[in-house]
Amino acid sequence: MTFTRMVAAAGAVLSLSVGAALASDGVLPSSDSVFTKWGEAEGWTIYQDETRQSCLAERVDDAGNVLQMGLTADHTLGYLGVFTQADIGLSGGKEKLLIAIDGDLYEGEAQQKSKHLADGYTGGYVLSNDPKFISDVMKKYDMVVMPEHEGAFVINLEGTFKAIEESRKCNEEIGA
Repeated sequence: MTFTRMVAAAGAVLSLSVGAALASDGVLPSSDSVFTKWGEAEGWTIYQDETRQSCLAERVDDAGNVLQMGLTADHTLGYLGVFTQADIGLSGGKEKLLIAIDGDLYEGEAQQKSKHLADGYTGGYVLSNDPKFISDVMKKYDMVVMPEHEGAFVINLEGTFKAIEESRKCNEEIGA
């Protein structure tokens, strides 16, 4: 699955310790965004979002889960997009979500905005400016995503450190 197909279909938002604005408000990539491949880093593809003048990284793990990382349009928050083909029980309303990374537990809220994402994927974005969360994503190896109702799944964080470093270089290059 390519990034542009995921973003064109993305419609769920997860918040983590920060009030989240929706993709339709221009905070996150949208189907109107124009993406150009900038580079690669340890299994991650780095893209420039030319519409928003920002860069992001995307990886599909061995289990077929899609992970995306980048900055919000105003560059004040980082986002982590998590998508799976597993049934995680999102029903369309707001639901609690827990994320565990190497013993650290983060609580958020999921809100499904679209019932159908590309190729049967469901999921959304975690927004955060918590340095501990960002450090855990960069330096740890596995993240367990636990929706409120069912379908916990593991996301492999391999290569996130290098991917974030390269995304920062990409952002510097475009003056973001």
